[in-house]
Amino acid sequence: MLLEHGKMVSATLVKRYKRFLSDHQLGDGSVITASCPNTGAMMGLTSAQSRTCLVHAPSPSRKYDYRWEMIEDDHTWVGINTGRPNGLVEEAILNGTITELQGYGSLRREVKYGTNSRIDLLLEDSNRPSTYVEVKNCHLRREGRLAEFPDSVTTRGAKHLDELSEMVRQGHRSVMVFCVQRSDCDAFSVAGDIDPGYASAFQRARAAGVEALAYVCHVSPQEIKVTHSIPVKD
Repeated sequence: MLLEHGKMVSATLVKRYKRFLSDHQLGDGSVITASCPNTGAMMGLTSAQSRTCLVHAPSPSRKYDYRWEMIEDDHTWVGINTGRPNGLVEEAILNGTITELQGYGSLRREVKYGTNSRIDLLLEDSNRPSTYVEVKNCHLRREGRLAEFPDSVTTRGAKHLDELSEMVRQGHRSVMVFCVQRSDCDAFSVAGDIDPGYASAFQRARAAGVEALAYVCHVSPQEIKVTHSIPVKD
């Protein structure tokens, strides 16, 4: 996925606040406010003076001209925009990178299912059961090269796992894809100490037949793309 060519701006993080806002210092010394497309805790990714990349996209329909896109953590670019993973995973399915999700006749996004929910991606084919694909953004790395999710309590995430389990019980295939928007991880694990409820829901879903995949992304100011899978630790 190519990023907005010619619109990426280098900056330095001043602070993130009110979940949706962040202040950054530009190269000329001025400080601007950028929207933060991430409502999570962003654990470990809000240190002042860290290098950041912003998208400069002025529009009459937007309150802020800048949108925060990535931050440098331990010499690695990390994508923080939670609006990216669905498109990244879709692209990786269509170009064959996610090998476990090949061979379907159609792909649809945001299809209603479950209880007042929408599945991120629905794969369908006349010769096999439908496959419900839920995508989660992952950018937490606390120890070694282990990616973890979630970085804060997510009751909504646990609900999605239970709904995926129900789809399996109805005879469909369900797959959870953790999209790791950083390249310095070799394995994935659920952060049960952060959200025991999500960890329990994950184990229930796995026991019910929900598949779990984790795929790492190459992240740079020019491009973010899914590159390869890493093992999921149960």
